[in-house]
Amino acid sequence: MVSGASRGIGLAIARELKAAGFALSLGIRTPGRFYDPLATEGDVLVYPYDAADRNAALPWVNATIARFDRIDVLVNNAGIARFVGLEDGSDDDLDELLAVNVAAPFRVIRAALPHLKASGSGRVINVASLSGKRVMGLNAGYQMSKHAVVALTHAVRRIGWEHGIRATALCPGFVDTDLTAHVTDVPHEEMTDPADLARLVATVVALPNTAAVAELLVNCRYEHML
Repeated sequence: MVSGASRGIGLAIARELKAAGFALSLGIRTPGRFYDPLATEGDVLVYPYDAADRNAALPWVNATIARFDRIDVLVNNAGIARFVGLEDGSDDDLDELLAVNVAAPFRVIRAALPHLKASGSGRVINVASLSGKRVMGLNAGYQMSKHAVVALTHAVRRIGWEHGIRATALCPGFVDTDLTAHVTDVPHEEMTDPADLARLVATVVALPNTAAVAELLVNCRYEHML
């Protein structure tokens, strides 16, 4: 299962996992606008999943089980990047940030957890950010949400460990996607390529239970990590 799979990091991860032999359940807000060749593959389910909808997680999980009868890997990638500083931004924007970036992956994990336990080697990849490891800019709302995603990942590791579940918080810096289209202080050709993140995810997913990666920090530039 991969949320936010219509573009950017999510699509790159979906393609890489497909190449590794996985059947895919892709959670996409507007499937009618998804024209990638993956949509035509026989072992790919494209499901209308809206991370902002608090009731969307369980139907997606149920549809995945109905189609494939198991869940081995869950990638929570869907997210937004509203600017909400301590002196800027609205309460509505903060609520949306927390709903999409934190509550949505929490609910999908909760719904998928029994099936991940049954797998015996379930994998959960939560796409966080380096903003979940340090605070550099003034976007406190986004930083809070991504810190929460890292905490959620460790909670999954704790509850799932004895059942063979291994969880990883993927924490990239600037990635060349639509989400960073507005960024001008870092040239886009110097940003991390989503395909490279996807290769790292596929590697982590393939590792045995005895080689768990809790956090994967990936940067395109040097910086001190406090």
